[in-house]
Amino acid sequence: MRPAHILILDTEATRRDAMIEALRAGGHLPVVAGGPADAAQALAVPGLDLALVALATPGLDQGMLREAIAPGQPVEPEALDAVERKHIARTLAYTHGNKRRAAQLLGIARSTLLAKVRKYGLDALVPSDTE
Repeated sequence: MRPAHILILDTEATRRDAMIEALRAGGHLPVVAGGPADAAQALAVPGLDLALVALATPGLDQGMLREAIAPGQPVEPEALDAVERKHIARTLAYTHGNKRRAAQLLGIARSTLLAKVRKYGLDALVPSDTE
Protein backbone atom coordinates (compact mmCIF):
# COMPACT_ATOMS: atom_id res chain seq x y z
CA MET A 1 0.00 0.00 0.00
CA ARG A 2 1.43 3.34 -0.99
CA PRO A 3 1.41 6.19 1.57
CA ALA A 4 -1.47 8.64 1.19
CA HIS A 5 -0.88 12.39 0.91
CA ILE A 6 -3.38 13.89 3.36
CA LEU A 7 -4.08 17.61 3.75
CA ILE A 8 -4.71 18.81 7.30
CA LEU A 9 -6.33 22.18 8.00
CA ASP A 10 -7.09 22.67 11.68
CA THR A 11 -6.24 25.74 13.75
CA GLU A 12 -6.51 23.77 17.02
CA ALA A 13 -2.85 22.83 17.52
CA THR A 14 -3.29 19.86 19.87
CA ARG A 15 -5.80 18.12 17.60
CA ARG A 16 -3.77 18.95 14.47
CA ASP A 17 -0.53 17.61 15.99
CA ALA A 18 -2.27 14.41 17.11
CA MET A 19 -3.59 13.86 13.57
CA ILE A 20 -0.12 14.44 12.11
CA GLU A 21 1.47 11.92 14.47
CA ALA A 22 -1.24 9.32 13.86
CA LEU A 23 -0.95 9.69 10.09
CA ARG A 24 2.84 9.47 10.14
CA ALA A 25 2.67 6.42 12.41
CA GLY A 26 0.37 4.83 9.81
CA GLY A 27 2.93 5.47 7.07
CA HIS A 28 1.07 8.40 5.48
CA LEU A 29 2.37 11.79 4.42
CA PRO A 30 0.47 14.66 6.09
CA VAL A 31 0.46 18.03 4.34
CA VAL A 32 -0.25 20.78 6.87
CA ALA A 33 -2.05 23.93 5.72
CA GLY A 34 -1.50 27.01 7.86
CA GLY A 35 -4.81 28.54 6.81
CA PRO A 36 -7.55 28.52 4.19
CA ALA A 37 -5.32 30.10 1.51
CA ASP A 38 -2.66 27.41 2.01
CA ALA A 39 -5.36 24.72 1.89
CA ALA A 40 -6.69 26.11 -1.39
CA GLN A 41 -3.20 26.00 -2.93
CA ALA A 42 -2.64 22.44 -1.68
CA LEU A 43 -6.01 21.31 -3.08
CA ALA A 44 -5.04 22.69 -6.49
CA VAL A 45 -1.93 20.46 -6.69
CA PRO A 46 -2.56 16.98 -8.14
CA GLY A 47 -1.69 14.00 -5.96
CA LEU A 48 -3.58 14.83 -2.79
CA ASP A 49 -5.49 11.75 -1.63
CA LEU A 50 -7.56 13.07 1.26
CA ALA A 51 -8.34 16.27 3.16
CA LEU A 52 -9.05 16.60 6.89
CA VAL A 53 -10.54 20.05 7.38
CA ALA A 54 -11.91 21.71 10.52
CA LEU A 55 -14.98 23.46 9.11
CA ALA A 56 -14.93 26.03 11.94
CA THR A 57 -11.59 27.43 10.73
CA PRO A 58 -11.83 31.25 10.65
CA GLY A 59 -11.83 32.55 7.10
CA LEU A 60 -12.74 29.20 5.55
CA ASP A 61 -15.17 29.65 2.68
CA GLN A 62 -17.09 26.38 2.67
CA GLY A 63 -18.53 27.02 -0.79
CA MET A 64 -15.05 27.42 -2.26
CA LEU A 65 -13.90 24.32 -0.35
CA ARG A 66 -16.80 22.32 -1.80
CA GLU A 67 -15.91 23.54 -5.31
CA ALA A 68 -12.21 22.66 -4.80
CA ILE A 69 -13.07 19.16 -3.62
CA ALA A 70 -15.81 18.44 -6.16
CA PRO A 71 -15.32 20.74 -9.14
CA GLY A 72 -18.06 20.97 -11.68
CA GLN A 73 -20.87 20.68 -9.18
CA PRO A 74 -22.38 24.16 -9.35
CA VAL A 75 -23.14 25.93 -6.12
CA GLU A 76 -25.89 28.53 -6.20
CA PRO A 77 -24.27 31.91 -5.58
CA GLU A 78 -25.40 34.08 -2.70
CA ALA A 79 -26.20 37.76 -2.89
CA LEU A 80 -23.20 39.92 -2.04
CA ASP A 81 -25.01 41.50 0.92
CA ALA A 82 -25.72 38.04 2.38
CA VAL A 83 -22.07 37.02 2.03
CA GLU A 84 -20.87 40.28 3.57
CA ARG A 85 -23.33 39.96 6.46
CA LYS A 86 -22.16 36.39 7.22
CA HIS A 87 -18.50 37.37 6.99
CA ILE A 88 -18.94 40.31 9.36
CA ALA A 89 -20.95 38.16 11.79
CA ARG A 90 -18.25 35.47 11.79
CA THR A 91 -15.52 38.03 12.28
CA LEU A 92 -17.36 39.62 15.22
CA ALA A 93 -17.87 36.17 16.74
CA TYR A 94 -14.16 35.42 16.24
CA THR A 95 -13.16 38.67 18.01
CA HIS A 96 -15.78 38.17 20.74
CA GLY A 97 -17.44 41.42 19.69
CA ASN A 98 -14.26 43.52 19.68
CA LYS A 99 -15.10 46.09 17.00
CA ARG A 100 -11.60 47.53 16.65
CA ARG A 101 -10.05 44.08 16.10
CA ALA A 102 -12.87 43.01 13.76
CA ALA A 103 -12.40 46.15 11.65
CA GLN A 104 -8.66 45.47 11.44
CA LEU A 105 -9.22 41.87 10.33
CA LEU A 106 -11.79 42.99 7.76
CA GLY A 107 -9.51 45.75 6.47
CA ILE A 108 -12.10 48.49 6.98
CA ALA A 109 -12.45 51.52 9.23
CA ARG A 110 -14.17 51.01 12.57
CA SER A 111 -16.83 53.54 11.55
CA THR A 112 -17.52 51.53 8.38
CA LEU A 113 -17.87 48.37 10.47
CA LEU A 114 -20.34 50.12 12.78
CA ALA A 115 -22.41 51.26 9.81
CA LYS A 116 -22.48 47.72 8.40
CA VAL A 117 -23.39 46.27 11.81
CA ARG A 118 -26.41 48.60 11.87
CA LYS A 119 -27.24 47.90 8.20
CA TYR A 120 -27.28 44.12 8.71
CA GLY A 121 -28.88 44.16 12.16
CA LEU A 122 -25.87 42.61 13.86
CA ASP A 123 -26.08 44.84 16.94
CA ALA A 124 -26.75 41.84 19.19
CA LEU A 125 -23.29 40.45 18.32
CA VAL A 126 -21.54 43.61 19.50
CA PRO A 127 -21.59 44.29 23.24
CA SER A 128 -21.90 48.03 23.88
CA ASP A 129 -18.81 48.09 26.15
CA THR A 130 -16.51 46.40 23.63
CA GLU A 131 -14.01 48.53 21.72
